[in-house]
Amino acid sequence: MTVLSALPVSARGHGTPLRIAIATDDPGWHGKRLRRAFEARQVETCYVSLLRCRFDLANGIEGLAIPGFEETLPDGVFVRGVPGGTLDQVVLRLDFLHALRELDIPVYNDPRAIERTVDKGMTSFLVQRAGLLTPPTVVTESSEQAGTFLREEIALGHEVVAKPLFGSQGVGLRRLKALADLPRPEECNGVWYLQRYVETGPGDGGWHDWRVFVISGKAIAAMVRRGTSWVNNVAQGGRCEAVPLEGDLQRLAVAACAAVGTDYAGVDLVRGEGGELQVLEVNSMPAWKGLQSVTQPDIAQGLVDDFLSRRVAVSPRR
Repeated sequence: MTVLSALPVSARGHGTPLRIAIATDDPGWHGKRLRRAFEARQVETCYVSLLRCRFDLANGIEGLAIPGFEETLPDGVFVRGVPGGTLDQVVLRLDFLHALRELDIPVYNDPRAIERTVDKGMTSFLVQRAGLLTPPTVVTESSEQAGTFLREEIALGHEVVAKPLFGSQGVGLRRLKALADLPRPEECNGVWYLQRYVETGPGDGGWHDWRVFVISGKAIAAMVRRGTSWVNNVAQGGRCEAVPLEGDLQRLAVAACAAVGTDYAGVDLVRGEGGELQVLEVNSMPAWKGLQSVTQPDIAQGLVDDFLSRRVAVSPRR
């Protein structure tokens, strides 16, 4: 994936280089890779914390105040992370991304796609609505409804996974084997996200799932994550192995991204009892350090090139 050869480095004329905001509170390895990729295209970057941004109708630029962009707004925003917080805080941070989009500033991923994917319930709904296989799931505020789903799944011989509605990297997952295991309301913020557990244990080559990285409707890399427990996330100790991009692995990942409207994403898939692949999650702000360690293409450069050529180059502000 290469940037368009005709892409100019000037957004405002007079040789002024493009300036891109990378929204993150902890640049770390990923922030450095993105900065290096932007620099390779002669584009300046500035790390920006959404916690420090504000709406300022009196003193801001077009109503917005962004640290590091006191003279002019950025030519684009690459969203590496949206910090958690109270409902009010998270809504404000997403509202800020929406405001940038309203000003025709390219935001990558689009805040509408971020909202759909950070909410696992909406992701599951949209994936199934698109006709893609995904495990049976219930999302409810009713402990009675949650208990009914759990009892029915147990009666069918299945366990159930309870997940935080908003969460990542495998944190907070619980396997439920009996009705007594159902989380209390205070343990799940009053919302139960329950999904059938798909077994990929030691008898099936060890615990594992697949992560496929998709950019602009094209799967560019994939890996198997093999866990030391039933949670396979790299952040939880999962081991990465590269796998070929072929068949349903590629098709399902691309279709899942289309269902939620992401520019790019990391799609998690698992193989069901009948051998069919199912979509578990779509991550609109995925880490890719583990995947990069087992794949050849420079993922950060692919992301940056797609963002610049397909979104920034055609922005009405330019």
